[in-house]
Amino acid sequence: MMVEKTPAHGWLPDIAEPFRALGSRIAGWFAPRSEASGDTAAYRVSIELPGVAEDDMEVTLRDGILTVKGEKRAERREEGAGYFFTEREYGRFERSFRLPADADPEKIEAEAAKGVLTVTIGRKGKGEEGRTIPIRAPL
Repeated sequence: MMVEKTPAHGWLPDIAEPFRALGSRIAGWFAPRSEASGDTAAYRVSIELPGVAEDDMEVTLRDGILTVKGEKRAERREEGAGYFFTEREYGRFERSFRLPADADPEKIEAEAAKGVLTVTIGRKGKGEEGRTIPIRAPL
């Protein structure tokens, strides 16, 4: 016998569903696009931050999580014969990335150029990823 599951509210449509979709669209609008890559020497995370000043960016590392956050503050003003136009764009953003186990927290550099922040994370060399613990016999 097949039992059809119905929502707890019965026949009423889930009115929160459109708001969930809107919330994810808004989060995507404020979250800058990013791209991650790597090779044998390092990992690289590039984040698109057009119009964001370097002073308004912050890169932190805590508990193996690299976080980039900041604020975009842009204003454009035009005046001409018979018109006046002002446009403002403000918003805070934050993106976090869990680093792989072989990432070296002592070898992290960040560079901003042409609206793109690139964070380079060096990789640990062979043998730096862990060590073998000798087991000794009781005395």
